[in-house]
Amino acid sequence: MMQPMLSGVTVMVIDDSMTIRKSAEAFLLPEGAEVVLANDGFEALAKVNDHRPSVIFCDIMMPRLDGYQTCKLLKKNPRFSATPIVMLSSKDGLFDRARGHAAGSNEYLTKPFTQASLLNAIAIQLGLQGKGGLFPPATTSSTKEHA
Repeated sequence: MMQPMLSGVTVMVIDDSMTIRKSAEAFLLPEGAEVVLANDGFEALAKVNDHRPSVIFCDIMMPRLDGYQTCKLLKKNPRFSATPIVMLSSKDGLFDRARGHAAGSNEYLTKPFTQASLLNAIAIQLGLQGKGGLFPPATTSSTKEHA
């Protein structure tokens, strides 16, 4: 039996939407990832030291502490400055992408996301693509390549 693709990988998902958190968890658990959920930036900051995530997905629009502020605070901490952060947003605007990049994020994923787009983002951020066939190379369309 093959080892799950994300065995040993811890993924933190920060989003005020329980639907988004539970969707991410449902997509990642079967792949072997440990999933840590937080409903806002404050909860994420309280949990991040204990769980040391391999990659963090962070919603932009959240109450109390938004995704940009959360990202900046995480990136200022030397322990997490190299941890990849993928911003999550229902908006696919250039301004939001630029602002996320300025806050220190590594990538931007538009909600609602699919299991494939979530796994692909993790593969890219952790350099898993193309290593032992864990993930197929990213394609710009949803069509599958024929061997």
